[in-house]
Amino acid sequence: MTAIAAEASPSTEAFGHPKGLLVLAGTEIWDRVSFYGMQALLVLYMVGALLLPGHVEKIAGFAGFRAAIEAVTGPLSTQALATQIFGLYVGMITFTPLIGGFLGDRWLGRRRSIVLGALLMTAGHFCMAFDESFLAALALLILGAGFLRGNVAPQIGELYGQDDRRRDVAFQIYGMVINFGAFLAPIITGALNAAWGWHVGFGFAGFGMLIGLVVYLSGQRLLPPERPRGPKVSRASLAAGDGRIIAFLLVLAPVVALFWVAQSQVWNTYNLWARDHVELRLGAFTVPVPWLQSLDGLAPFALIPAVLAYWRYQANRGTEPDEFMKAAIGCFIFGGATLILAAGQFAVDGAGRTPIFMVILFHLFSNLGWVYFAPTITAIYSRLAPAPVNATLIAVSQLAVTIGSFTSGRLGALYERLPPSEFWAIHAASAGLGGVLMLFFGLYVRRGRRA
Repeated sequence: MTAIAAEASPSTEAFGHPKGLLVLAGTEIWDRVSFYGMQALLVLYMVGALLLPGHVEKIAGFAGFRAAIEAVTGPLSTQALATQIFGLYVGMITFTPLIGGFLGDRWLGRRRSIVLGALLMTAGHFCMAFDESFLAALALLILGAGFLRGNVAPQIGELYGQDDRRRDVAFQIYGMVINFGAFLAPIITGALNAAWGWHVGFGFAGFGMLIGLVVYLSGQRLLPPERPRGPKVSRASLAAGDGRIIAFLLVLAPVVALFWVAQSQVWNTYNLWARDHVELRLGAFTVPVPWLQSLDGLAPFALIPAVLAYWRYQANRGTEPDEFMKAAIGCFIFGGATLILAAGQFAVDGAGRTPIFMVILFHLFSNLGWVYFAPTITAIYSRLAPAPVNATLIAVSQLAVTIGSFTSGRLGALYERLPPSEFWAIHAASAGLGGVLMLFFGLYVRRGRRA
């Protein structure tokens, strides 16, 4: 990877980084605008329209799809079915990059994979405009995300040498861009939905993905060169000790998933909880539920520069925590923030609803936890994964999101049976346990370095 990074580095840089980082970040921001725009509406759309009589009968193949889900879960209410479908959708959309990254590594190449992914996702968003093509839309979006996301993050890694400290900062910038997209998308799609209906909001997401494709194609000369590919191409073999590293990263994935069990619920059942329990009226104006999720994008965008500055301050003093300690801190902060939602049941106003300032506090602190955790985990996998399987193992780190999303979808069924305090306390405990286990994994790595 070091050789590729050297060849790929352009003669000029922007903000101390290769300009290719701006191209990839500019592509990803539109991917995330399209993704989070749809994600902000999906559960509300299913509960409020799609799965109701008069609509659900129109969905091609839905009867068999529901029967397959309920064969595993048992009978589900409309609301529980919606949260389960959401969990499956997000879980699969984070699983397929494992396949897309492998295909990009071995056969298709990074650029062709990303273009194919963008086209599939665009088609998927436009299929959301019709009830009949709902399942086809989800399938196209899942496949497209696999090709696109499975190859964007590895291309970022290929812009830098193996020991270039800017790599960690690059993934923080990448995370900041993702969250800026997550900030814009719920505001835009929430407003479009309120004014013109669900399908206009979904259509906007499709145009966003087209813009991302244009950005990517226009910046080709700034990206790393393609690796040779094909069955006859000689490839680097795994070195001695790489098998132990691969095993370590595979075992780490379920631990990482404990964080994502809690985080994934913020885009799933959280919407229903906010609709049911939060005081959304500000005078004569009622805040659209998707707008709350825009805070989940704005907070990291604002926090990342401050956190990076704090880490530089700690580095200069020799007190900067290592990557595993940062990830553990992120889990603990996120778990503590989730307890704010649990406490909301006991801080209701005269109308029996949770004040909106508690939701704002939750998003601020939970996203501070995200800043410590999510980009750091990506950097860990990017740095430790052996070059011949680097993209595949980065996708394995996203497999943890898949596990978390599947689990959060199943836990969503508890929302109708548990008080909100208990529902959110379960998720806080999941994040806290992840933090404890990350400390143990960090201890193992530090001992290995000293050996």
